[in-house]
Amino acid sequence: MTPLQRYIAEEIAADHADGILPRREALRRLALLGFGAGAAVALLAACSGNDTKITDGDPSPAAPSAPPGSAGAISTTAITFAGPGETQLQAAWAAAPQPRGGVLVIHENKGLTDHIRSVAGRFAGAGYSALAVDLLSSRGGTATFTDPAAATAELSRTPQEQLLADLGAGLDELHRRVDGKKLGATGFCFGGGLTWLLLTSGVPQLAAATPFYGPFPDNGDLSASKAAVLGIYAAADARVNASRPAAEAALARNGNPYEVFTAPDADHAFFNDTGPRYNATAATEAWRRVLDWYSTYLG
Repeated sequence: MTPLQRYIAEEIAADHADGILPRREALRRLALLGFGAGAAVALLAACSGNDTKITDGDPSPAAPSAPPGSAGAISTTAITFAGPGETQLQAAWAAAPQPRGGVLVIHENKGLTDHIRSVAGRFAGAGYSALAVDLLSSRGGTATFTDPAAATAELSRTPQEQLLADLGAGLDELHRRVDGKKLGATGFCFGGGLTWLLLTSGVPQLAAATPFYGPFPDNGDLSASKAAVLGIYAAADARVNASRPAAEAALARNGNPYEVFTAPDADHAFFNDTGPRYNATAATEAWRRVLDWYSTYLG
């Protein structure tokens, strides 16, 4: 089991422990990942022993009702472009009228959803042309999966090298479309982990990155990265926070500019306004910090 596969499995178990997934559905999803009955039951039992719960899943009365950045969002366009080898990659593209830079948006473990498309549009509305690559392109694209759990299982089986190659092609395409501008990468959950992997791989195109609550790779080394990094976490997200000290140590050794923001009273996936853990107050503050970060390091 790869670290990303382990992360996805633990996320399913954590969703069950927090009451988001019924036991039967959690077992079904783990079976799709290849877990036997005994291993799946053991994982659910282990995660159910974690006392960390959502501390503030509802927006506060003072929080805005619309997701941050949505008021000025630009509609995305479905595009295809050349991927590694002979492949064609699907993506959502949002062009800023006068781009200050470009942002690669990396989706969660359900694939390229309407939520991720909206995030790309919000970046474009803020002045950063954005590209969200569908990492299920080689399997026909996210839209071919009627069962979101099956899409998640397929992503878990996709070799890490392929995921990174597809994202690298996405950076090349983004660079072509915003020629002369600096590039950043923002990923969420599974995509946050992939953002960290891009950084440890030392891709030269990235000037900045803002991974949201993504697991830092085991023994991750950022020495080849030139990117300024804003790491975003949630106070109640004990599972992902376990790798935060390693991320902070690697960032400190790297020497590039970095900051770490932990949203108080928020849990994993707090930025996803279509999910049960959405926290409007935390999402609004995180969005403000991301735009400030890109204003400083992209333009």
